[in-house]
Amino acid sequence: MTPSKKKQRTDRVKKMNTVLRKLYPEAKIALHYTTDFECLVAVQLSAQCTDERVNKVTATLFKKYKTIEDYASAAQSVFEQDIYQTGFFRNKAKNIIAAAKMIQEELGGVLPRTMEEMVRIPGVARKTANVVLSTLYGIHEGIAVDTHVRRFAIRFDLSDHTDPVRIERDLMEIMPREEWWGFNHRLVHYGRDYCPARKHECKDHPLTNIYPKAEQVWPKAR
Repeated sequence: MTPSKKKQRTDRVKKMNTVLRKLYPEAKIALHYTTDFECLVAVQLSAQCTDERVNKVTATLFKKYKTIEDYASAAQSVFEQDIYQTGFFRNKAKNIIAAAKMIQEELGGVLPRTMEEMVRIPGVARKTANVVLSTLYGIHEGIAVDTHVRRFAIRFDLSDHTDPVRIERDLMEIMPREEWWGFNHRLVHYGRDYCPARKHECKDHPLTNIYPKAEQVWPKAR
């Protein structure tokens, strides 16, 4: 990233964050949970699934499995059916049960608070770790580049890349650390309320006014 491009992108994302903060002053995760481990489970289930559907599934799931021990001792075939509606249920079930066993046996039943330790947990990559660490502990070690953040980063020319890991590096370079946590959550709400992934007219949207060229980037942003 050249110095001039970095400055342009820094100014652009600053304006975007100003608008997003006004639209959504309270940026918080849309997933429901009551314990730290439930937060981890909900975030893992949200992969390739809407938050709304995850919340419907966990409304029953969290009543059935109340402790980490309950998850660690769950039969995978049964757990698969419990989370079937979230998609990719076999892999999610395997990872969540394995995560519960690891946290119970190796970590004393407590979620770690560093990126290095979090990504050792089965089913937890940087995106999941970023969301959990920021949401539960206010620890911002990176930016969760999910499909929403990736799409908007491409459309608003905040990165030269399409790979989430490289997009995250670019965003971290042009955005103050205190903005990292809210950026993902606010873009999720913005995408839902104004600019969904399907093709549509968006020239009058609040963020498009900041960077009108964004309206022309549909094929690349998918």
